[in-house]
Amino acid sequence: MVGVVGTDFPRSCDEVYRRLGIDTSGLQRVKGRTFRWTGEYESNMIDRRTLVTELNVFESFSPELPGSYRDAPFVLLGNIAPSLQSHVLDQVRAPVFVAADTMDLWIRTAKAALLKVISRVDLLTLNDGEARMLSGAHGLRRCADRILAMGPRYVVIKKGEHGAILFSRHGLFLVPAYPVMDVRDPTGAGDAFAGAFMGRLAERRAAPDEAALRDALLFGSVVASFNVEGFSLSMLRKLDLRLIRKRRRELEGMIGAAP
Repeated sequence: MVGVVGTDFPRSCDEVYRRLGIDTSGLQRVKGRTFRWTGEYESNMIDRRTLVTELNVFESFSPELPGSYRDAPFVLLGNIAPSLQSHVLDQVRAPVFVAADTMDLWIRTAKAALLKVISRVDLLTLNDGEARMLSGAHGLRRCADRILAMGPRYVVIKKGEHGAILFSRHGLFLVPAYPVMDVRDPTGAGDAFAGAFMGRLAERRAAPDEAALRDALLFGSVVASFNVEGFSLSMLRKLDLRLIRKRRRELEGMIGAAP
């Protein structure tokens, strides 16, 4: 984990991370208030409106990797300013696989810096609206072709409750979302998806092929489905591999070929 929090950040959250086996030596705690976002979701739990964004200590954040992180073989560049993503990537010595997340804000305000990041990563993930904005195209296959031409070997375009699509120069793979009964809080679903995806790839310890990416995307879809069933980390903090594998088998059964 690489990030920054303020002095108001609850120590109880540190304990949650440790209990989940997360290395927090890259988490900076500095004087001030932690980043805050306030938003309001529509009744469909998909469309949302930002009410307040307070950068606080995140405004001056400059990620510095601990020495033990610099040889990490798998790197996920979270959704931060492209200049900071580049700064993180410059500190990693010889990664096996690098994925990056982004959003419409950076496409609008820092596109040149974002294009430099995209040219250095193996995979870019973004949602369908962002893919259209970045590529200037509409159909998602055309969007993906244009983004692949920017440098990455793979593009994952997320479609919310409709799952995601993995694109490469060899074709595409559709990943459905697990259909949950009750969506409580979709905040962070994309992060849960990306984190579980990268975690699954990292288990293999070798450069992934397309089959490994498809397998990891199924894990990402399953973990994201748990995320939306509770507020904040309430579901993720009690999740284990047994539950993930059980739901993955259910998802595979739903998408299996008809007899």
